[in-house]
Amino acid sequence: MISMDKNTKKFNTKNVIIISLAHMSHDTYSAFLAPILPILIDQLGITLFMAGMLDVVRRIPQLLNPLLGMIADRIRISVFIILAPLVTTLSMSFLGLSPNATVLTVLVFVSGISAAFFHVPSPVMIKHFSGDKIGRGMSFYMLGGELARTLGPLLILSGVSLWGLRGTWRLAPLGMAASLVLFFQFRKVKIHRPVKKESSGSYGRTFVKLLPLFLTIGGIIFFRGAMKAALTIYLPTYLTGKDHSIWMAGISLSLLQFSGAAGTFAAGPLSDRIGRKKVLLMASAINPILMLLFVNVSGILVIPLLILSGFFLFMTGPVILAAVHDVKSEQGAFINGVYMTVNFFFASLMTVIVGLLADRYGMDKTYGASVILSALAIPVVLFMKDSYSARE
Repeated sequence: MISMDKNTKKFNTKNVIIISLAHMSHDTYSAFLAPILPILIDQLGITLFMAGMLDVVRRIPQLLNPLLGMIADRIRISVFIILAPLVTTLSMSFLGLSPNATVLTVLVFVSGISAAFFHVPSPVMIKHFSGDKIGRGMSFYMLGGELARTLGPLLILSGVSLWGLRGTWRLAPLGMAASLVLFFQFRKVKIHRPVKKESSGSYGRTFVKLLPLFLTIGGIIFFRGAMKAALTIYLPTYLTGKDHSIWMAGISLSLLQFSGAAGTFAAGPLSDRIGRKKVLLMASAINPILMLLFVNVSGILVIPLLILSGFFLFMTGPVILAAVHDVKSEQGAFINGVYMTVNFFFASLMTVIVGLLADRYGMDKTYGASVILSALAIPVVLFMKDSYSARE
């Protein structure tokens, strides 16, 4: 059995890449929803607000992340990493067969449960195998997720083109094969560190000590979430509303995600060198400028602005994750679980707000409002401390 009890400063490239590819496999299927939202809205008669709530429903299981983190700190749950891609693959591949909004919501919710079981322990594994280059390791990990969000729209739209929306279940075997590979790779991996007896009741104290970190991160995620929701969940709907084809909308989303993958890969190592706070401040300052330009141009200029927007929008992800795992604590999975719950709450809250604004005022005004909201992340970053510790 492979253990993670021994600390090392060496960067284990092989294991980091394997985990990152597992992340890519899982999240490719998680990215199926946004590209086909325009079709689902038309076929099932759901509103823009209801469409936005689907993403919230997908994130609701993240409320259990702290509990999952406490479990991951104590027992070997690599089985969850193995099974999660399989469950997510099946639920998301069957979205096209939904006869009504209720079944659609259930399938999205199930995919959210499997995503929670995958994403809590996997960054802890990345932290261990990254040694003293946590930012670099998180960039590999987040790169897998962003590439998945590039591949996901292309894969689901290809399936729709070949078999129609109701035939996209045929895409499931790819994800099922991924879980089989993960079984042989991770079935013997022990993904927890022994927790000292005296620290077993200290989760509450850890949470209180790190509350300033969680609130700061929550603020960044909340205000950044306006631009992220607009440019990910609602981008295909926004572009099709401007008479672009669904293929053009899907390709635009993939370009955004692909450039986001580049930003993700660059940000972690950069934050290792110049600091997490400086990278977050840079991204927070540039994002609203790019969004302002995007909503005021048309034609071919939309594409380069989407590419630049994706680069700086997604580069904050690995930096925030690295900051969370910079915390000196033996309760890494619990801290990661709390972070994911904070991420869920603040991102979902902003997603709901953007959906309500879109229904009431239209997509154009909502995109304009996201410029102002995203700029408010700047003062939040300025209040962020350089380092945090959960130890007594």
